[in-house]
Amino acid sequence: MKRFLLPVLLIGICGIATLFGDDNVRAAQERLKEGGFYFGEANGDYNSETAAAVSRYQIRNGLPITGQLDAETAKALGVTSPTEVPLNSAGSDTWRRLRKADQQFLKKLNSGQIPPPAAASDVNAAARPTVQPGDAAQPPRPSPSAGAEASTFVLSRERLRDYVAAFVLAGLDPHVGAELEFFGDEVNYFDSGVIGRDQIRGDLRRYGQQWPQRRFWLAGEVDVQPQTDSRIRVTFPLQFDLRNGSQHSSGKVQKTLLLELTGEDLRI
Repeated sequence: MKRFLLPVLLIGICGIATLFGDDNVRAAQERLKEGGFYFGEANGDYNSETAAAVSRYQIRNGLPITGQLDAETAKALGVTSPTEVPLNSAGSDTWRRLRKADQQFLKKLNSGQIPPPAAASDVNAAARPTVQPGDAAQPPRPSPSAGAEASTFVLSRERLRDYVAAFVLAGLDPHVGAELEFFGDEVNYFDSGVIGRDQIRGDLRRYGQQWPQRRFWLAGEVDVQPQTDSRIRVTFPLQFDLRNGSQHSSGKVQKTLLLELTGEDLRI
């Protein structure tokens, strides 16, 4: 009988936790709804929809792009800072949601039903890390360009901003395959010329091992330049803070992605 009651009790406790959710998360969801970033129910559940809304808010307000309701994001939203950062159980669903773009968000934004979210600014500049004397200021890898047939397409700046957030979050994913999904089958990669995905995978793995602790945030506007071959060049300033034990590198780099449309998706 005791063996039967224990699982029932645990299920009941989990059910109550899910039912009532987290008050800090619920308050953040309400603020995100007011700003037009979130359209779900304010139930205190930190799911992929909430994490995507948080990421969308972070990239448009000069905050580190983490997809988490961390102390900096909570302060910017005007809600109580959580004692523990709520984790998104959906994992990769967050950056995949951003990569495909939230059509509900973009439709309401473009129609004027919600005000345009604030662009990244220097409001939090004082809190951002800068290159210090003695730092090995090695910036993140520059972005390679793609070389393949392209399709004619039109993309809004806001969708591309979400794509940048997705790209950054995938780069923080412990699984190398996450960031690899953004690249085409063959890419003009640095000084290596055109290489395949296996070689890119190896480079991404080495980079993750070199800098296991990474923080990135948008440090200015996203510049969009259509190309004559129907591809699109997206350039943005990216602030970075990289750590590996006693090693530390921080600063800002101008990041460029040369994108092409593959079906309904974008590839580097």
